[in-house]
Amino acid sequence: MHDSTRKTAAPEMPDALRSDVRLLGELLGTVLVEAGGQQLFDDVEDLRAATIEAYEGNESSLEYAQALVESFSVKRASEVARAFTCYFHLVNTAEEYHRVRSLRKRDHSVSSDVQAGPKTVAEAVVQLNREVGIAEAQRRLAELEFRPVFTAHPTEARRRAVSSAIRRISDLLGQLDDPRGGEIEKDDLKAQLLSQINVLWRTAPIRSKDPSPLDEVRTIMGIFDSTLFEQLPKTYRAIDMALQPGQSGVAKPMTPAFVKFGSWIGGDRDGNPNVTSRITRDAALIAAEHILLGLEKHTRRLGRELTIEAALTPPSELLVAMLMRQRDLDVDRMESIENRSPNEPHRQALLFMAERLKATRLRDADLAYGDVSDFLDDLSTIQQSLDQAGDARNAYGDLQHLVWQAESFGFHLAELEVRQHSQVHRETLEEIDRVGDGSELSERSREVLDTMRAISAIQLRFGERAASRYIVSFTQSAKDLESVYRLAQIATNGNPPDLQVIPLFETFDDLQNSVAVLEQMLTISEVQDLLEKRGRRLEVMLGYSDSSKDVGPVSATLALYDAQKRISQWARDQDIALTLFHGRGGALGRGGGPAHRAILSQPPLSVNDRFKVTEQGEVIFARYGDPTIAARHINQVAAATLMAGAPSIEKRNDEAAQKFAPMAHMLDSVSRQRFLGLVQARGFPQWFAHITPLEEIGMLSLGSRPAKRGLSVDSLEDLRAIPWVFAWTQARINLTGWFGLGSALAAIGDIAWLQEAYRDWPLFTTMIDNVEMSLAKTDEHIARRYLALGDRKDLAQSVIEEMRLTREWVLKVTGHSRPLESTYVLGRAVQLRSPYVDALSLIQLRALEGLRTGQNTPELKDLLLLTVSGVAAGLQNTG
Repeated sequence: MHDSTRKTAAPEMPDALRSDVRLLGELLGTVLVEAGGQQLFDDVEDLRAATIEAYEGNESSLEYAQALVESFSVKRASEVARAFTCYFHLVNTAEEYHRVRSLRKRDHSVSSDVQAGPKTVAEAVVQLNREVGIAEAQRRLAELEFRPVFTAHPTEARRRAVSSAIRRISDLLGQLDDPRGGEIEKDDLKAQLLSQINVLWRTAPIRSKDPSPLDEVRTIMGIFDSTLFEQLPKTYRAIDMALQPGQSGVAKPMTPAFVKFGSWIGGDRDGNPNVTSRITRDAALIAAEHILLGLEKHTRRLGRELTIEAALTPPSELLVAMLMRQRDLDVDRMESIENRSPNEPHRQALLFMAERLKATRLRDADLAYGDVSDFLDDLSTIQQSLDQAGDARNAYGDLQHLVWQAESFGFHLAELEVRQHSQVHRETLEEIDRVGDGSELSERSREVLDTMRAISAIQLRFGERAASRYIVSFTQSAKDLESVYRLAQIATNGNPPDLQVIPLFETFDDLQNSVAVLEQMLTISEVQDLLEKRGRRLEVMLGYSDSSKDVGPVSATLALYDAQKRISQWARDQDIALTLFHGRGGALGRGGGPAHRAILSQPPLSVNDRFKVTEQGEVIFARYGDPTIAARHINQVAAATLMAGAPSIEKRNDEAAQKFAPMAHMLDSVSRQRFLGLVQARGFPQWFAHITPLEEIGMLSLGSRPAKRGLSVDSLEDLRAIPWVFAWTQARINLTGWFGLGSALAAIGDIAWLQEAYRDWPLFTTMIDNVEMSLAKTDEHIARRYLALGDRKDLAQSVIEEMRLTREWVLKVTGHSRPLESTYVLGRAVQLRSPYVDALSLIQLRALEGLRTGQNTPELKDLLLLTVSGVAAGLQNTG
């Protein structure tokens, strides 16, 4: 297969990227001929050419492409779909590598986007220095916290084996890009690329069985092992070098360890019966094993390298005392280290610390560290000793990297957060009140109590930081929070773990009622104790998915902004240090979009130098899978988190919200009415399930969580947001990202006023830009074919009319002639992929139509599932 030559995208593609895409396409073509013969290659090329012509406006070419797909046998259709899926993986890999290549060519890009603000922490600190003074800027920097929480929501449609093959291909692209390589070496690398593409082609693209929660835990561990453990201290160092050029590495760092990871993987049991108390314990053990091994390895390496003698770098009194304590812990071990490192006290101390880390991992109580704070105290003693002896370079060089790692990861790697539905807690307490808490309890109720005991065990083993946050889904009253504290008391016979019970407001009504619930929450004695113990720090979670499914994307966006504003003001009035936890998904219908832009559009007082957010599925790999991209993302988010509290940003957001309040009111009422008119129409759930691969998505082995909360297609209430969004995306409609906005913009009608809002109101700017991206990935011609599968012309027409209206008015507001016209990189990527996604969509339509008309064969089901994986790869953000 070759890269697209259509006029709209090809001229915009950088030469280096074009070269990579062409090479990978040609190598895939070679594999197709070798594996399936010339005819397979020709069929793929014919379909590719037809969909490109159709994308350029030739409607007859789309009809030809559809006829071509209909002519394929199911086996041939599967082979062709597989070829396009492989192509998407290769193009994604080439684009990701080109992004890395571009980032490496510059320390940072200078943003021309005024609303985006500074893109690095150093730039943000400079700006804050101007606005609030150096002392206040330094205080805010010290308080900075970015807490990404990894979740196992099944939006990553590709197998781990496929991901591994793609990573090998990416590594080979990097080696091939090295200008030092000769022709012989490059020919060898191309041969290796061909071999790996052959492996990718022959690897089953979808899983044959669901991954278990522990499989999901181990997958995420790969991100920590391959990227984050090594890259995070390097990111801190790069920031520190920008903050204090010439001094970083020989002076105390200005950069705090501001990233703290969380994880719901193995802890989130809301609607997932596969997550048990045993799974939660095992997830914590797996994570701790990884981080303790990493810390042990790095401590031992530093110890072996720190061969500085006492005569030139004498130990401090505190270090001498520390060495004596180490000797008391294990005389034989210490003597062995001393014999290998005579007159090298700093080296001796580090090598013994490595042994203590090993003992911690192996549960050797006599030698193990009690907590990561003890390990950090030892590191601090070594740092101070080196600094006092005049060796600041060793004190604050590589040793500081180890300090940053321990501060960021602890002995637990990522805090394991537990989530459960409020209804489960209510029903468990009702059962306990009815039958007691003994063996007569149901399995589910016993599991709730066992979960509390698991949290206690994790805290006892790895410290309070390892697992203290407990999120209550669908919090509707303070009683829903009080129930958790009561269950913890019952489960542990009055000796409960240290818990931060966090309300999660998800539905539109719950967001509206959030402050009233929080007011009641303050009357709970355990909450009062928590506030006293933690310096009046409190966390509140906001769910983006269900509110959007309730009232549509526009009303949900405005409701979330309003809720944040009210909660933040309430927290200020109560002298509470608030952290808002954003439950955003990867797709636009679930709160997705550029994180730094979203942060900078938040209400005043709502960020306060702290940003916590869920990271899901393919978003985790896209943002953290490559070290260079991970560093860039962390730096950008941290910069935005600092800048969100700048007086200029807060003033801009507050004045804009007041100025455009009448517009917000009209956007809300019109868009909500339009959205509810569609989803509340008679027979809508059944129609939705018929025209999209909703039911088939539930058959995909994407994750351990069921796609439904005991749902029949008679109701959307219990449908999880992931398949709701995923199904509309697969149908190339993306309804969850835009429906209702067009009607609202048209009702306002004043283009000049709307354009003023787009320029001056950050929340509206972000909304329009996100919808523009969603529209760029829709296709009316393909969407009509999905809508035609149903027998509701009224609903189909409603969708098409709103799609057209939204596109028309969004382009009027932005002043663009087509979606993403001014967004160079993203626009190019969408244009490059769209005709190829069209090809997969036509194959999916064939399979879906067959299944809907009674051709319920395993081969047709497999074909449909294959295309779901391929379309997900082509569109990139799916759920």
